[in-house]
Amino acid sequence: MTEKLYWSDQYLREFDASVVSVVGSNLVLDKTAFNPRGGGLVSDLGTIDGQALAEVVKEGDEIFHVFPAPLAFSVGVKVHCLLDWERRYRIMRMHTTAHILSAIVHRDTGALITGNQIAPDESRLDLSVETFDKEKMSAYVEEVNEVVRRGVDVRSYFMKREEAMKVPGLVKLANAALPSVDTLRIVQIGDVDTQADGGVHVKNTGEIGKVVGLRTENKGRKNRRLYFTVS
Repeated sequence: MTEKLYWSDQYLREFDASVVSVVGSNLVLDKTAFNPRGGGLVSDLGTIDGQALAEVVKEGDEIFHVFPAPLAFSVGVKVHCLLDWERRYRIMRMHTTAHILSAIVHRDTGALITGNQIAPDESRLDLSVETFDKEKMSAYVEEVNEVVRRGVDVRSYFMKREEAMKVPGLVKLANAALPSVDTLRIVQIGDVDTQADGGVHVKNTGEIGKVVGLRTENKGRKNRRLYFTVS
């Protein structure tokens, strides 16, 4: 199983690793700081020994570093890995924003997340609410910006599943339950939000910058989509 360096240090920009396996254009390393696609987040990008990645994906317990075409890596060789840090940092800021926004809407309406896409330039949340007009969106975004201005600390820790089952609200995804694993990673944003989550976040909400609501869309009778970005 690949060691997840992006859990122990989400600000790691480059690292060295050993090649564990090579299958076509897919490379498995003994450790990685590249966060794979999943949970609505696009994957990190960057280079491995100067070769540009196309994507990083997780399948079961394995993390695959995918290249546009097969490359001549050998098992056991040491490689140097460099993240596209500007992209990663924007994803971190966007992801923390999404958690805050979903928590605020959930607190006000009880809405759950029905879908999401966290990307560097523009992100979106789908929420199970019937009405979500421009004024409401602006009010929620302003609440998010107030959390940003407060500079709330963000921390992650691990919790046994049996203990996590006793904590309400750890999952804010519609039709979802706690993952069936022994230990869960929990992300806590001060007094604002606590969720089971495997993605990357900033250490403090003050790093987010200004959150800007872009537009909303009607995606069904009880489903509204909110697009946002950070600047």
